[in-house]
Amino acid sequence: MSQYMDYTISRSPIRVLSPSVDPTRLRITSLTVVNAGHLPGRTLRREQAFFQHWAIVLITGGAGTYQVDGGEIQSVQAGSWFCLYPGAQFSYGPEPGRHWDEYYFTVKGTRVEEWLRDWFFPQGQIHRMRMDELLLQRMEHMLRLIDRETPDNLDRAALQLEGFLYELVCGENEREQGTRDRLAQAIIEDLQSLLYLPPSAVNTAARHHISVSTLRRIVLEYTGYPFNEYVHRLRTAEARNVLLNTDKSVKEIGEGLGYKDMFYFSRVFKRITGVSPREYRSRIGP
Repeated sequence: MSQYMDYTISRSPIRVLSPSVDPTRLRITSLTVVNAGHLPGRTLRREQAFFQHWAIVLITGGAGTYQVDGGEIQSVQAGSWFCLYPGAQFSYGPEPGRHWDEYYFTVKGTRVEEWLRDWFFPQGQIHRMRMDELLLQRMEHMLRLIDRETPDNLDRAALQLEGFLYELVCGENEREQGTRDRLAQAIIEDLQSLLYLPPSAVNTAARHHISVSTLRRIVLEYTGYPFNEYVHRLRTAEARNVLLNTDKSVKEIGEGLGYKDMFYFSRVFKRITGVSPREYRSRIGP
């Protein structure tokens, strides 16, 4: 694969591929690779740039920033990827005096519209990818196919790129879901361990570094109950255990579980179990 020096872009040899293949000879007409490249040690920064086609940019080293239409300046680190696309203005690249290592693939075709409609990420965001040797090998293999400039190999590169991007998107979804699952489990365990402290959505949210609205949404999603109702049910389950295994009074049990009003505690208990605390103890207890 050819390499050449362009000191306006990088101090290292770069590869920029623009295959010249007769489009009528392509079998995959809904997705075509327009150009691609590898820019190790890129120092060039683009300001207020416009693009005709969609491009996927993957950063494997270094750092910089990415900004769309003058909006939020987003940090770019190794293991980041983002898109360039028509209809928007982009400022991106390493900061002055710094560099990053970049792979990019530019595509066109109706298949891109299907991506955007069905599974591709919203525009204008930085995304994360898991960096490993396999990822680099797959990008290098696609570059080799593109560099051969034959219709069959260009078709193969387009198909491989679609699969590659799909896995990036699915991988990020799985990581986000996994992180959310772990957070939800930590919240549930936290609530279960604090039955004898006054329930507080504010304090619980602060311990897990999330907003109260996010806390309430997670609890509802993972338990099927609003936050306060789930706390009542946890405390009622504990009250049932204490009623059957100790001789504490209903008032003592309620107060210990954070209910200052014994009658309110009894109403909550009966609503959830169908019987009052005293009836529960007399019917089910020894």
